[in-house]
Amino acid sequence: MKKKVALKDILLLQLAVGIYSINTVVGGFVGNSLNENGALSVKTIGLLFLEVFVLGVYAVLWQQLIGRFQLSIAYANKAMTLLWSLMWSIILFHEDVTAFKVIGVLMVMAGTVILNTDPTASEAAMADNKKEDER
Repeated sequence: MKKKVALKDILLLQLAVGIYSINTVVGGFVGNSLNENGALSVKTIGLLFLEVFVLGVYAVLWQQLIGRFQLSIAYANKAMTLLWSLMWSIILFHEDVTAFKVIGVLMVMAGTVILNTDPTASEAAMADNKKEDER
């Protein structure tokens, strides 16, 4: 039987995915710094350390959350990183949003929903309701 997942756990999972997506932002700043300042500049090295720190925070949070979800559900939700990364690229790097990017993110989101939808769970719930009605 599946255990019920609390809303706070789902929100924490999305927070973890959001933190993971910040890694792409820091990576973008590292790339810019490499081009402008070189690999051994204080700014580039500082940004690299920040990137490692962000990944460390994500790893600790992820390890705390992974036991609260089925593994397939937890990993499917990591696909939401694409949505977060698109949002950061628009806000921070002023990148263009194309129809293909939006369609791609929507397809990934739809796939995540489909993957996480268990038709046997809804069938079992309907069968339980039918038994209740018969009593």
